[in-house]
Amino acid sequence: MTINVEVVKSGNENNLNLIRRFTKRVQGSGVLPRVRSLRYSVRKASEYVKKKKTLKVLRKRELISELIKMGKMPEMPTRGKK
Repeated sequence: MTINVEVVKSGNENNLNLIRRFTKRVQGSGVLPRVRSLRYSVRKASEYVKKKKTLKVLRKRELISELIKMGKMPEMPTRGKK
C-alpha cells in the first residue's frame, strides 16, 4: 500500500508555501507514523534460520560435553534446586 503525496505549484506561490503545503499533506496522509512504527519491528525468523540456529546450539552442546568428558573444561553447576 503506497501513498504518493503530490503538490503542484500554483502561479505565484513561493517555494516556502509549497513546502509547507507538502508537509501538511504528508502529515495528513499518515505515512510517517506508519513508517516510524515499522522502523524497529523485527521480522519472524524463517524456518531455515531457526533450523540453523538450533543446529548451532546442538553442536555447541555436543562440543562442551565432549570437553567435559576429556577433563579440559570444568563441569558447570546446575542452577536452582532439582
